[in-house]
Amino acid sequence: MTDILSKKLESKLDKKLISKSKRKTLDDGFKKGKVVNEVLDKPTVMTLYKMITDHVIAYVNGAVSAGKESVLFWGVDEKNSDVALKIYLVSTSNFKKREPYILGDPRFSSVKKGTKNLVYLWAKKEYRNLTQCFEAGIPVPKPLHVTNNVLAMEFVGENGAPAKPLLESQVDENDYHQAIQILFNMYQNAKLVHGDFSEYNIFKTQNGLVVFDLGSAVDLRHPNTQEFLKRDINNITRFFKKRGVSVEDPDELFEDIVK
Repeated sequence: MTDILSKKLESKLDKKLISKSKRKTLDDGFKKGKVVNEVLDKPTVMTLYKMITDHVIAYVNGAVSAGKESVLFWGVDEKNSDVALKIYLVSTSNFKKREPYILGDPRFSSVKKGTKNLVYLWAKKEYRNLTQCFEAGIPVPKPLHVTNNVLAMEFVGENGAPAKPLLESQVDENDYHQAIQILFNMYQNAKLVHGDFSEYNIFKTQNGLVVFDLGSAVDLRHPNTQEFLKRDINNITRFFKKRGVSVEDPDELFEDIVK
């Protein structure tokens, strides 16, 4: 693609973003300009434009939350349904710490060198994990599309505001049993272990719990599967116990899940 054509495409996308944008400030201290400069680099802008021309989304409203590895944008499709656009930061170095969750997973046996390739693979991995869970009937955001460092999925929340995670919610014994059932179903039905299961990565909605951030999830054939599962069980058990919920013994839960 020539530079002239590239600039024209970028200009068209910029106009779409600006004309439809509902500007808002990120809640966690990121300055919007800094986030936009880091996330919406030229390749990402072109990826978003392709998603528009491919009718995956109609436009993007703006960023709604940001983390060290990704920024979540609020998009809308042509049916006026909300879409969550998880855009992974290609410039971050944190993804190097994610290699243990890729190496050893037989689904991703070939890992090309370079941060960009690792980020692209991580996006693809999360999309595949979401797909396996969704098809197994596990409550996760419905995966819609992935290209390069942009993952499109169902938006869990209303009017651009994501649902609250367990950390920010009132919880009870029913929530605890739902969380343990998700771990059980992921292992038995989706053949996955989450790897980062905690109060930070589970939404509490009116229809029940919804687990997200599945990039770390590994295939059961991964050599560290049992270690990751024990950690997931311990993390979520510790959280509910601190909230005063009666919990089961983590070792017994582990045995129940893997048998």
